[in-house]
Amino acid sequence: MFYLKKSLLAWQSDNSFDDFNTALKNEIALLDSTLLPLQQGLRYSSYALDNKLSFTILSITTNEEDILVKVGIFYTGIIAGCNCADDPTPIDEYNEHCDALFCINKKTAITSVALID
Repeated sequence: MFYLKKSLLAWQSDNSFDDFNTALKNEIALLDSTLLPLQQGLRYSSYALDNKLSFTILSITTNEEDILVKVGIFYTGIIAGCNCADDPTPIDEYNEHCDALFCINKKTAITSVALID
């Protein structure tokens, strides 16, 4: 769990959803990538890279306690070989994508994230 305080402030302000979306994407980009479900979301590779992350807000819903945001995460991964001198495996990057649900508490900004299958 982590805090997305700026996103919560943007949600509580009288500004538009675009301001919230921008604040959320910026704040997610600043997170330590190990907090995101990148490794669990791999489909085409075996090791997630965090150097080319981008985010798309897919949907936003709320309940009494939380803001629930479905986010598409785009990133790259590699197929890690044994790195032996005679290993013929090229180190190519593969495009990856996963959807994650960010649950932001409306009072505390405590946020959890979970991979959506």
